[in-house]
Amino acid sequence: MSGTHKLVPALAVLALAMAALAGCTAPAPAVTQTPQASAPAADAGPAAETAPTPESPEPQTCAGMSQVIGDNAGLYWERQGTLQDLGAREFARGEVTVDDDGTPVTYTVEPGDVEAVVAERLCAYPSLGSMNHRRDIHPGQVLWLTPDPDIPWIPYYNPWDAPAGFLQIPYQQAIESAGAAVDAGDVDTVRAIWNDTLKGMFTNPETIDAVQKVVDSGDIDALRQLFS
Repeated sequence: MSGTHKLVPALAVLALAMAALAGCTAPAPAVTQTPQASAPAADAGPAAETAPTPESPEPQTCAGMSQVIGDNAGLYWERQGTLQDLGAREFARGEVTVDDDGTPVTYTVEPGDVEAVVAERLCAYPSLGSMNHRRDIHPGQVLWLTPDPDIPWIPYYNPWDAPAGFLQIPYQQAIESAGAAVDAGDVDTVRAIWNDTLKGMFTNPETIDAVQKVVDSGDIDALRQLFS
């Protein structure tokens, strides 16, 4: 058989093999994916409104610090400038009493109070302790804040005209004892302390005469301004 005749059957066999192979490897039909409709978003309602942040109130401040001024060699004192209660705060949590105009009249000291902070709260020049004849303030003490300019007042530490070497401690102890007697309503003891001890520590006749009149009167409010 010639080479051409040998080739024809071979080609036929090859064609049959290829057809069989094609049948075995036919591609699978493409799968069409149907896109799922997305679920509608839940109705969130109207957009939530953000609540406005409340503004912090401006802290109150003193228009000016009032102070107690003494004329007439310091014997009569009056407050200049207006007291104002700016509200309780740390180190100044005591109770304040006020007059008909809302002006602070007294302050009751609480534990932990600091004199300078109390003065800041009340817009008062920080001398409340010595004004009330004390070296410092103490819990339960009722501070009077405004002296009566028509009633004399004597200092806590020593007389204004005290000579060099004046013994302050006995003087201060006598003042504190007189103040305690005033607070107890014991006018007789106040008179005894003045006449027997304190009076001899003063040299100014005007001071001695003014204080003597108050002591003799027995007026508790006037005596409180003198000693308590």
